[in-house]
Amino acid sequence: QVQLVESGGGLVQAGESLRLFCAASGGTFSSYVMVWFRQAPGKERGFVAAIDWSGIITHYATSVKGRSTISRNNAKNTVYLQMDSLKPEDSAVYYCAARKSWTGLYSDRAYDSWGQGTQVTVSS
Repeated sequence: QVQLVESGGGLVQAGESLRLFCAASGGTFSSYVMVWFRQAPGKERGFVAAIDWSGIITHYATSVKGRSTISRNNAKNTVYLQMDSLKPEDSAVYYCAARKSWTGLYSDRAYDSWGQGTQVTVSS
């Protein structure tokens, strides 16, 4: 299984941008669909964005669509989440996850690997 490590989180003000990184190792990165989830205190972990194996097809949660861009570089075994126009409600721990299949993305129960998470805090 692939191992995942997130980075890029931090404290920003509302309206600013952040770029999250998820570096993969130990597996065939290009064989995985890559997905970002987030979890705020007291809330369930929720789907944010997904990208297919080749980086052509993407899918976003309504809450971030238009403000976020997921991308990947298979040569660098890395997936990115560019987040713009951040809002306080975007504050959460952001996780990347890997799975083989494109179906059933929204459930966090069927993923092969998870990273440890990176904290994003947006102040108003």
